[in-house]
Amino acid sequence: MIIRMKYKKEFLGKSLGTFILALFGCGSVATSVLFDAYHGIIQIALAWGVGVTLAIYLTRHLSCAHLNPAVTVAMVASRRMRPAKMTVYLLGQLFGAISGGIAIYLLFGSSIASFEHQHGIIRGTANSIATARMFGEFYTTPGSAAVVSMPQAMAAEAFGTFLLLLMIFALTEGCNVGRPDDALAPLFIGLTVSSIICLIAPLTQAGLNPARDFGPRLIAWAAGWKDAAFPDNKGGFFFVYILAPLIGGVISSLFFVHILEPSMKTQSDSCNCN
Repeated sequence: MIIRMKYKKEFLGKSLGTFILALFGCGSVATSVLFDAYHGIIQIALAWGVGVTLAIYLTRHLSCAHLNPAVTVAMVASRRMRPAKMTVYLLGQLFGAISGGIAIYLLFGSSIASFEHQHGIIRGTANSIATARMFGEFYTTPGSAAVVSMPQAMAAEAFGTFLLLLMIFALTEGCNVGRPDDALAPLFIGLTVSSIICLIAPLTQAGLNPARDFGPRLIAWAAGWKDAAFPDNKGGFFFVYILAPLIGGVISSLFFVHILEPSMKTQSDSCNCN
């Protein structure tokens, strides 16, 4: 892989930021599954949100902290970013997510094997989804109370990503006079991620990020989960966790640019509720 020197900083920022996001996020799921360390979705959601916040603070000076291909594609669609940078951004995000998946497996590999042995789980079979979900998301899991079809899962992922991009635009664009100080924006973006996870995760585990899903999932596939690393044999991995977030992000960017932003610009700086 050849990265042009002028984009080296951007590649580093994307890789490092997405690595941190995947490490803390997938790590929270791993510790929950293996050690029953978290009780309730809110705790895992907050861990993800903290990971996102820290990753943004760490890397936004390097590359504007796009840690999600859906964000990058949405920024290009809204003309906030030059298309020439998109390939480097996407490669950096994928490299960081794969690195995060490797780190999770190196940290917890022996514990995963012990857990599977204790629970009679044969890696690569359908019941090994119980451990594969530490790496990638699943919208159908054995024993789950949620009954979710592929179209419903796509809608949930697209809607969740729509909300995420809407808040990113609202928290960072100058036309929104109600936005927080720039130094606080990463914190509120992290809280947005936590809130969306609480809403969407019972249905799809809330991927919202194609790189974060595909990178660690690829490591699970290579580490022996094989087909069990994917949610079904009908293309659900691509349609639900890759395509749907990209669509949701683009729709959100167009909504903000063509509907919400013009409305914000027509308002006065003060809020007049009379």
